Amino acid sequence: MEKKPRKICVVLVDRANYGRLKPVMQSIQDHPDLELLVIAAGTMVLERFGRAADLVRREGFRVHGEIYTELEGSTPASMAKSVGIGVCEFASEFLRLKPDIVLIIGDRYEALGAAIAAAYMNLPIVHIQGGEVSGSIDESARHAISKFAQFHYPSTERARQYLLRMGEAPETILGVGCPGSDIARTVNPSFDPNIINGTGSGSQIDFSKPFLLVIYHPTTTTFGGEFRQMEELLAALNALRTQTVLLWPNIDAGSDHITKTIRVFRDRHAPNWLRTVTNLPPENYLQVLASTACAVGNSSSFVRDAGYFGTPVVLVGDRQDGRETDVNVVRCPPETAAIIAAVESRLAHGRYPPSKLYGDGFVASKVAEKLATLTPYIQKRLHFVHEEGQDSYGKVNGHARTRHSDGARGVERNSPQEHHAPARQAAVTVDR
Repeated sequence: MEKKPRKICVVLVDRANYGRLKPVMQSIQDHPDLELLVIAAGTMVLERFGRAADLVRREGFRVHGEIYTELEGSTPASMAKSVGIGVCEFASEFLRLKPDIVLIIGDRYEALGAAIAAAYMNLPIVHIQGGEVSGSIDESARHAISKFAQFHYPSTERARQYLLRMGEAPETILGVGCPGSDIARTVNPSFDPNIINGTGSGSQIDFSKPFLLVIYHPTTTTFGGEFRQMEELLAALNALRTQTVLLWPNIDAGSDHITKTIRVFRDRHAPNWLRTVTNLPPENYLQVLASTACAVGNSSSFVRDAGYFGTPVVLVGDRQDGRETDVNVVRCPPETAAIIAAVESRLAHGRYPPSKLYGDGFVASKVAEKLATLTPYIQKRLHFVHEEGQDSYGKVNGHARTRHSDGARGVERNSPQEHHAPARQAAVTVDR
């Protein structure tokens, strides 16, 4: 009897998701033992965010389902309600598509809704980019998704270690590296200026001269402060008067405040150095990131992707607090004078050596192979990792039990079966 391909359902909730999962999607589609299913949700299906679901189709992938999960309002309450909508809508799609594994990346609240739905429907989850530390509610969402997930593919060694400390079993961590690095490895920094000047609005950019790339998303845990923060950033840009490509923010609580601040600034000052753009395809975005004289703002791509090109970065505010960064990144508060000084220092320095902190550019095919060969299981168990120099002291259901702390020993003594027995040992090895 011919073996049926394993159905992998990839959840896409925003443009950044697609940018990092595109190489994995291609590897899944090309793998003889896998079948790719795609659900587009969140801002992927919204016109005012560029409807990236259409781009997914144009680039050769079938979108098997589109769901609307976003409640208008741009407030913490609308975000919370959107998670609930997402749980309902993803559950319906999972019921219809019947995937074998659900693949989720990152820390978006929309992705959290997908994780909750999949977990309660007994669908194994593979989580990419778990174990990372960052600012805002996103960090809590990331860790929650990791706790729902049966398998993990963290981006860095530190993230792998953090997953272990969170109680994830070593054999469930499939490898280390971010698949977004695969696109970065192959991208050609030279690009047609029309990809920027032919879209969006504002002044034409002369790409033969230095330009800034600016993205500033709201930080949900400081909701209400984004007006002042964006005003400070725009005042700094106005003082620098370096030609600038500005991408609109995501849909998080406070995004309406940021977009309003940008529009008011644009109407009052009519800056001849500014062009605003809604959305870019993944390769084009990375081309711009690779070519900019300096990236300014708080996008995670400035942390994850800019280093691969050695692009100087000014990370503004605390949205990416705790993130691993390389020497190309300098942090500063959302204050005009500090931003000006930081940007001027980056421009004076120029480019940095390329970094592979978040992946070597050969990750996607490894992820696909693990998806094809792992042994799925449903019931998770908390796994305590031993401290340095301590040895494991026995097994429960084939799973090594290890001493971690007095608290851990107490849990082990009181309920070892509940906290240490895996539902099924995963037959996987770790790539590094």
